[in-house]
Amino acid sequence: MTETADDLSAPLGQDKPRRKRRLRLPFTAMQLIAVMLGLFLVTFAGFAIFNKDPLGGEPMMRIAIRDPKATDEKPIASGHGQEIKQEGKQETKEAPKQASEQKTVTMIDGSTGARHDVVIGAGEAADKGEAASAAPPVMNGVDSKLLEKSRYGMIPAISGDLKPFNVYAAEADRAKAAKMPVVAIVIGGLGVGAAKTTDAIMKLPGAVTLAFTPYGSDPAKLAERARAQRHEIFLQIPMEPYDFPDNDPGPQTLLTSLTADQNTDRLYWHLSRMQGYAGLTNFMGARFIATDAAMQPIIREASRRGLGFFDDGSSPRSIASQAAGSLAVPFGRGDIALDAVPTPTEIDRALNKLESTARERGVAIGTASALPVSIERIGAWIKTLNDRGILLVPLTSAMLKSKSS
Repeated sequence: MTETADDLSAPLGQDKPRRKRRLRLPFTAMQLIAVMLGLFLVTFAGFAIFNKDPLGGEPMMRIAIRDPKATDEKPIASGHGQEIKQEGKQETKEAPKQASEQKTVTMIDGSTGARHDVVIGAGEAADKGEAASAAPPVMNGVDSKLLEKSRYGMIPAISGDLKPFNVYAAEADRAKAAKMPVVAIVIGGLGVGAAKTTDAIMKLPGAVTLAFTPYGSDPAKLAERARAQRHEIFLQIPMEPYDFPDNDPGPQTLLTSLTADQNTDRLYWHLSRMQGYAGLTNFMGARFIATDAAMQPIIREASRRGLGFFDDGSSPRSIASQAAGSLAVPFGRGDIALDAVPTPTEIDRALNKLESTARERGVAIGTASALPVSIERIGAWIKTLNDRGILLVPLTSAMLKSKSS
C-alpha cells in the first residue's frame, strides 16, 4: 500500500532511475596482446620455413647488361640471377657512352714509390663487340703457353719445342763463353725481405742469377722486378735437412717420410708461387737431396716441365747429378759458398778460389746470400773480372758449358 501511494504521489514523467549495465569483453587486454604476438611469431616462422629464396637477406642489386650484338633489346638481370626482363626496342643513347668510358687509377709501389697508371674500362673494343677474353701470349715476360693449371694455380709446362729453361734463360755471349773461363754466381734466399731482395736486384749486374724462396708476402712481384732488370731467376724448393724438425725450412717442405705423390703435391704448391723461372734449386735439404727415392720424383717433374735443376753443393752425398743425368735434365752444382764466413776478408778469399777453379776447369759456380757485405764484396769483385780474363755468365750458361765440357 505504501509503495502504491509513493507511485501515485510521484511527479508525472519522472521514472525511477535504473542502473546502467557495462559491456564486458570475454578476454583481457593482456590476453589480446599475447594472442597477437603469437600470431606474428607463427607467421614469421612459416615464412622462414617455407620461403625458398636461397639468398634471402642478402643485399640485392639489379644491373643492366647490354648485348653489343642486339641493340634493340635491353635485358635486365636481377641480383639473384633468376629474373630477366626484355624491355622492347627502347632507344638507349647512354649505353654506348658508358661502355666507352675509361678511368685511370694510379698505383703506387710501396717499396719504391714508383707510380703506374692503370686504365680501367672496356674501351672501343667493347663497343664494337670485339673479343677480349683471350689472354696475351706474353704477360710481364711470362709466356702463357708455358703454363699449366694446377689446384694451387699456374705452374710451368712444356709447349711443343719451348721449355722454360730455354725461354727464361738470361742472354749471354755463348760464343765468347766457350772460349774463356766463366763464373756464375747465384744469390739465394730472396723473396723474404723486400729490402735485401731489392738490394740484390738493383746492385748486382743482370748476369748474376737470383734464387727465390716461395715464401714472403709477394715473391712473384719481386721475381718480376728481378726479371725486369734482366736477372735470370731460379725457384728454391724447401727440402728436409738432417736435423729436421729442429731446423725447419718452412711450410710445405719436401720430406723423405712422405710418399712421392705427397711430395709432388707440395712441389706444385711451390711451383705456383711465382712464374718465369728457368729451373729449380734446393733450399737446405741435405737429407732429402741425398735420398734417391725422394729425389727421383722431383727430378722427373723438372724434366716433365722443361726446368733445369741446380744443386747448391751443400750436401756431399747428393744424388741429384745422377738423377738429372738419367733424364737429360740441365744440371749444375755449386762449387763454393762465398759467404760461409760472412766477413769481407773471407768473402774475398772465397772469390779468389772461385776464380782459380774457373781457370782450372773452364767453369765455376759460386753461391751466396743477400747479406749487405756479400753484395758489396761480390759487386766489387765482378767489376774487375774483364781485366783478369774471366767472364761472368748466368747460371744457365754455366750449366750448359759444364755439360758440354
